[in-house]
Amino acid sequence: MTVSEATQAELEQCRAEVQALRAELEETNRGVVALYAELDEQAEQLKHATQLKSRFLSYMSHEFRTPIGATLSIARLLLDHVDGPLTPEQERQVEFIQMTCQEFSNMVDDLLDLAKIEAGRVDISPEWFEMMDLFTALRGMFKPILDNDELSLVFEEAEGLPRLYTDDRKLSQILRNFISNALKFTARGEVRVSAVREAGDMVRFSVSDTGIGIAQEHISALFNDFTQVDAPIQKRLRGTGLGLALSKQLASLLGGSIEVTSVVGEGSVFSVIVPAQLLPAQATAAV
Repeated sequence: MTVSEATQAELEQCRAEVQALRAELEETNRGVVALYAELDEQAEQLKHATQLKSRFLSYMSHEFRTPIGATLSIARLLLDHVDGPLTPEQERQVEFIQMTCQEFSNMVDDLLDLAKIEAGRVDISPEWFEMMDLFTALRGMFKPILDNDELSLVFEEAEGLPRLYTDDRKLSQILRNFISNALKFTARGEVRVSAVREAGDMVRFSVSDTGIGIAQEHISALFNDFTQVDAPIQKRLRGTGLGLALSKQLASLLGGSIEVTSVVGEGSVFSVIVPAQLLPAQATAAV
């Protein structure tokens, strides 16, 4: 075979290899296009399912409000002795009805808030306020339900904190969830609420307790919807696991984040870190 014939044979071989590679590449491209089409379809289905879930939660939350309000009103009338006195046992039972109904009402509120966040219909309304005013309101809110003589709720006096400019109602909602959980899972000792200034003009609000604590492997799942720690105490304490999931969403809306540290048998510390002054860009980005 001459040099020319050898060169021609190599060229033909190269052309064949190039054609084979081109055919393989075209087949791969068709597969990628089909995969993208399938992913787009699945994404659209997921978006539709999420919208349906949000509408369902919003609708059911509104529908639940009427019977809840009626039951709470009747309980209040009975406890006010409008229709006559109650025996101590009857009063205890009505108080139990009222407490259970209030828990149900709080759960409905959490469901509605989660539905609004997922639907992108949450309004951020920042205002200037004093941090101690927030603590005073929280103290007054929990004082009537703190009936355990072995457990104290302490609000630390914060020093050197500026006035805050954020949505105080959403911040209060986060802290209410933290305090409520701490009181629920702490049989004795204390639940302590504090606030300190951190670098970057941030403020850390912390709720620490001397309760049962949480194993490290469970902490990452705490902020998922309808998640609770698998512990024996859960068998006798009710809850939906919505509060922490909602708190994480609200913290994000406020341009902040949530941190948790815990030791089993010693207690937990739940913290929300938010800007002392919420900027419009932060609120817009969060929503």
